[in-house]
Amino acid sequence: KNDPNDNWDSRKKGMVQLFNYYQPDVFGIQEGMIHQLDYIKSNLKNYDYVGVARDSGKEIGEFNAIFYDATKFKIIKQNTFWLSENNIIEKGWDAGFIRICTYALLESKTNQSKFWIFNTHLDHEGPTAREKSVDLILKNIKKLNKHGLPLVLMGDLNDVPKSNPINVLKSNLDDTFETSKSPAYGPAGTFNGFKTDRVITQRIDYIFTSKLKVLNYRHIDDRLDDGGYISDHLPIFIHTKINK
Repeated sequence: KNDPNDNWDSRKKGMVQLFNYYQPDVFGIQEGMIHQLDYIKSNLKNYDYVGVARDSGKEIGEFNAIFYDATKFKIIKQNTFWLSENNIIEKGWDAGFIRICTYALLESKTNQSKFWIFNTHLDHEGPTAREKSVDLILKNIKKLNKHGLPLVLMGDLNDVPKSNPINVLKSNLDDTFETSKSPAYGPAGTFNGFKTDRVITQRIDYIFTSKLKVLNYRHIDDRLDDGGYISDHLPIFIHTKINK
């Protein structure tokens, strides 16, 4: 609130404009507080979301919410699990904060095709927590996706492409930055830290997929009217088709 340029009130209209322009069928957010989720939902047509806050399992704390176009899809299953040894509301391993992964099974209202969405935010302090969290997410994906449906895993993973957690994910899923049919477009990185005077090179946000053909991939570098960033991370935008 003490930052006049980058606080939520300075950016929220630009964020809604971004969603209205790109009109994603599904989008995931990280670090969303309930008042931010409510603002996004109330200012967009047709979107609803699933997810709970990490600190309470209800509305207190940050969400990894999954928004979806409710005119196109319906939710078959949805839940949130905690990235910890015991899957309870606690910090896991050497994490600095409580972390979660929210997931949903969506079904198309036009052709009844189904796909999974997983949205997470790995810890920025604990290297062991990031490794163990990846193992836990993959374990839950395997348990939930028994029928081998297409899936998307997205999130702020707080690690670089050559790190061990990311390599483990790459050995199990497709990194859409690499598998897109069209070359990746936009800055090489995703984390900008609201610093407009530097090149964005640090890629710590990802979209992984399975059984999806990725037609194009983009790091969206749209700005506010004053040249500032809409978020401190660039959104990743992909266009996919289900592999038949």
